[in-house]
Amino acid sequence: MKILITDGLSKEGLELLSQHPNIEVDLRKKIERKELKKIINNYNAVIIRSATKMDKEIIESLNDNLKLIGRAGIGVDNVDVRAASKKGIIVMNTPSANAITTAEHTIALLFSLARNTPQAYRSMKEKKWERSSFQGTELYGKTFGIIGLGNIGRLVAERAVGLRMKVIAHDPYISKDIKLNIPVELVEMDEIFKRSDVITVHTPLTAGTRDLISKGSIDLMKNGVIIINCARGGIVNEKDIVEGIKKGKIGGVALDVFESEPPDFKSPIFNQDNKIIFTPHLGASTQEAQMKVGIAMAEQIIEYVNDGVVTNAVNMHSMSHDILTEMQPFLELSEKLGNFMGQICKSGVKEIILEYSGNVSEMNVAPLTVSALKGYLSPIMSAPVTYVNAPLIAEERGIKLKEAKVTSEEDFSSLVTLIIKSESGDFSVSGSIFGKKEPRFTKLNQHTIDVIPKGNVLIIENDDKPGVIGLLGDALGKRNINIGRLYLSRKNNSTDTESALAFISVDSPVSEETLENIANLPQVKSIEQVIF
Repeated sequence: MKILITDGLSKEGLELLSQHPNIEVDLRKKIERKELKKIINNYNAVIIRSATKMDKEIIESLNDNLKLIGRAGIGVDNVDVRAASKKGIIVMNTPSANAITTAEHTIALLFSLARNTPQAYRSMKEKKWERSSFQGTELYGKTFGIIGLGNIGRLVAERAVGLRMKVIAHDPYISKDIKLNIPVELVEMDEIFKRSDVITVHTPLTAGTRDLISKGSIDLMKNGVIIINCARGGIVNEKDIVEGIKKGKIGGVALDVFESEPPDFKSPIFNQDNKIIFTPHLGASTQEAQMKVGIAMAEQIIEYVNDGVVTNAVNMHSMSHDILTEMQPFLELSEKLGNFMGQICKSGVKEIILEYSGNVSEMNVAPLTVSALKGYLSPIMSAPVTYVNAPLIAEERGIKLKEAKVTSEEDFSSLVTLIIKSESGDFSVSGSIFGKKEPRFTKLNQHTIDVIPKGNVLIIENDDKPGVIGLLGDALGKRNINIGRLYLSRKNNSTDTESALAFISVDSPVSEETLENIANLPQVKSIEQVIF
């Protein structure tokens, strides 16, 4: 295998690759886009960091030589994964190699805020002696609130416990009955805002977490609260934290990530000299993390060369090409079923059950189960979820996973059903393949449906009365939102005619304001937006 390395790799990783008899390495630390397009078809794999952009144009220019794109790090924002998938190119990353480093950076920023270290250092550099200006805050006994208890969140919690802080955490996808093996109290989101002396976020940036720390939540917080963001820019609203500082509500903020990167240095956040500290996205920037990333990527490539095993792929499961071709439609269906549930089930999940009936039950359904699990976890995790790490993430969260092959009287040659058992009840969704490869959702709880899981779908529970659909269409039409498909459903075998479900596919995502306006219509009982 001929491998092009464009952005450098740790010497330990390079040594592993160079020592392999069936791997040829070409290291080019800086390569211009024009040159990359010219030479990339001479290689079977490329290993990149953040500088090289494997965008749609580059990927579509590839011939059949390139089989694998390795991203040495967590994020794959600089890779067009969809284009790579269409080309049959494996995209793999190293999702856990820098978790410890990011957790430690969070704690470093915590100490810097508590003791005014950057400000005091700057004062000393200016040959000033201003002891009284930099009185700090003792962390012992303070309440430390963590939003998001994934890999990094747990590591942060362990370190905060070591500081003898009282740690509380919110993660809607972890059941309160789960034993975490660390003294952390699971609480509701509002409790984090009301009780915490320090708040840190470790969630992905999604429609639900964007502006999570903003005026509304800041108003609930204690006076003098400290806020830290080493997760993703946009979770903390930069404009609102400036206002919070000016009003004396916020005592200090540490930002390692920004709404745009590089940030706009004219932003007001850079004028709050004694209240905000910054680092330029250094969460993963340590020698140890870079070494681990290099070794992890090298080991994954070697395993692929030796045995054809794909580890930490973000776009496929480990299996032979022939089996993948046969199972691909059901892999897509299973992942969409999981992704749907991951977006609508917002209470602690205890168990996930996959049931297979008909022809699909004759396959090796294990990859389908993992695919559904990957789909479920992806909307709720800050780090990328892969087919390999999804079962481990579920295990860490105390989620039981079961699969069963059942006899069904449903009118489908194959049927996949995903059942979620959570603190607020049981939910199920079923789907099948129409034609040769089109996934369709056929049942949601007690409702028979016919929904294409594609694009933006609104799920509305409404009064089963004349005129409701017209009101919904009018509400969307006034905001220039076009309806692509509409499906209506009543409960099966039920005398309940008071409510019904509407599934509305729209051409573009619906804003939170529009969702709230529709939710406030007297005929609407609930509304959810799912984005596939």
